[in-house]
Amino acid sequence: MTDNINKIELDEALRMLAELDVSVETEVLPLFQAQGRVLARDMAAVTDVPPFDRSPYDGYAFRGEDTVRASRQAPAVLRIVEELPAGTAPTVKITAGAAAKILTGAPVPEGANAIIKYELTEFDDSFVKIFEPVKPDTDIARAGEDVRRGRGLASRGDTVSPALAGTLAGQGIAEVEVFRRPRIAVMSTGSELLEPGQPPQPAKIYNSNVYTIGAYLQSMGAQCVPFGSVPDEPELISRRIDEALDGCDMVITTGGASVGDYDFAVRSAQLVGARVLFWKVAIKPGGSMVASTRDGKLIVGLSGSPGAAAVALLRVVSPYIKRLCGRSDAEPESMCLALGEDFPKESPQRRIVRGRLEVRDGAALFLPMDGQGNGITSSLIGCDLLGEIPAGSPPLRAGEKITAYRV
Repeated sequence: MTDNINKIELDEALRMLAELDVSVETEVLPLFQAQGRVLARDMAAVTDVPPFDRSPYDGYAFRGEDTVRASRQAPAVLRIVEELPAGTAPTVKITAGAAAKILTGAPVPEGANAIIKYELTEFDDSFVKIFEPVKPDTDIARAGEDVRRGRGLASRGDTVSPALAGTLAGQGIAEVEVFRRPRIAVMSTGSELLEPGQPPQPAKIYNSNVYTIGAYLQSMGAQCVPFGSVPDEPELISRRIDEALDGCDMVITTGGASVGDYDFAVRSAQLVGARVLFWKVAIKPGGSMVASTRDGKLIVGLSGSPGAAAVALLRVVSPYIKRLCGRSDAEPESMCLALGEDFPKESPQRRIVRGRLEVRDGAALFLPMDGQGNGITSSLIGCDLLGEIPAGSPPLRAGEKITAYRV
């Protein structure tokens, strides 16, 4: 059944997934609901921000030329002709000897070219005294100093962040077109599984994979559709995959190797009429995985071991999922880092190491997490990097360089 499907290298698996077509629909959302969503089109500024010259604080607006000779002994005395709270348009032009009381954010009146804080002056209801020369163009927040009209603000495929949401709101934009979040079904296979909340039973373990994988999917921008756990029965699993494919854009399963041979996962894919792309990837952990397609939808079978399943998802499958979300940053950021401590194991095949970034004395280091075993989930807590050790590597010493990828 699998004689013509060989274990492949990581680069080949990534290439095959990258060549799959993705079709992503769009929808229009209120800006307030768009946090974390992926933009479906480029966004450019339609107006200057601020849209007019304005005051950065409470004070007085006047002509700097009127204060050239000002001093403590002989202050410039200017007549107050208008008061300008924020949101009020000026009605009086500032001419020689005149000033306007102005509050933070109010438009600078025509003719004024300088502003001074009120606490640096003396004033009453009619006049303001200024005790030192103030140059023209002092302390005026100019139109467009934040954003100029026509400036690109974001590109198709960018994720809406709090800062971007605020910037778009500053443009008067109330709605944005975003990519629809893909629905990805996640199910664990195994007769030994209990769902969280059920009482413990002898020889049973809790189904953590759906929760780990589902949370990672949501962090990538997808919508997880949990299908819980399915007993080790090929026909039942195939029916559940059929159900998932009807309403979802992708299916991820974990486990299913009840006879100790991952051919079982290949058989599950073939029972639903899927075309197998590859079976096993030359990495450790996470290499026991199957990728197949049916009707343009990807089905991925991951290891039942939680640590291995998460590593395979993050290192192998995540670029495809991010493309399915419409993201422009689908490929992981890579960096060359020195090991912060010894890694004592040999690596007969390419090894993926859970780790974290640490800075010591100004140097960025890769620190392996405690617990790298297939079944260990706790080492994913605080893990923000996946290090990659080439096949055939001996134990590595602290200071040696490896390639690491952002999680």
